[in-house]
Amino acid sequence: MDNMNNSLNKRNWVSLFSLLLVIIVSITALIGWTSTCIALEYNKEILIGADFSGRDLTDSSFTKANLRQSNFGHANLRGVSFFAANLESANLESANLTNATLDSARLIRANLTNAVLEGAFAANARFDGAIINGADFTDVLLRRDEQNKLCKLAKGTNPVTLRDTKDTLLCEIN
Repeated sequence: MDNMNNSLNKRNWVSLFSLLLVIIVSITALIGWTSTCIALEYNKEILIGADFSGRDLTDSSFTKANLRQSNFGHANLRGVSFFAANLESANLESANLTNATLDSARLIRANLTNAVLEGAFAANARFDGAIINGADFTDVLLRRDEQNKLCKLAKGTNPVTLRDTKDTLLCEIN
């Protein structure tokens, strides 16, 4: 009888342990899933030198944030709002800025090498001294004077979209 009770106790502990393990794995998976699906808000934050490289920040908001010298290299920034943000000397190399809001943003000396900005809204954005080699500006709304400045710097082909930077800025048309 004691052997049978010990055997049942062991089975109960194993079952309880297995159930606990399944619950922990489920919660961990759920937390991991929600953290990549929830848009984050960094509005008016001071994030000088912050490292967001390689992160999925889809639809997040950095409105009026100070992001000087921050790293967004290889980040997914689809639909992100950088309205009036300070992105001076920020690294946006190979970032996906498709449909991002860059209106009134300061991208002075920002590195946009191989970035995809397709459909971004960049009216009143400033790109003085920006590096745009291989950047894709397809359908980006820019002020004419900024577009002309960027055309003087434009070179390269975007490795993802295979479009020439000059062509995406419509440099030959102007």
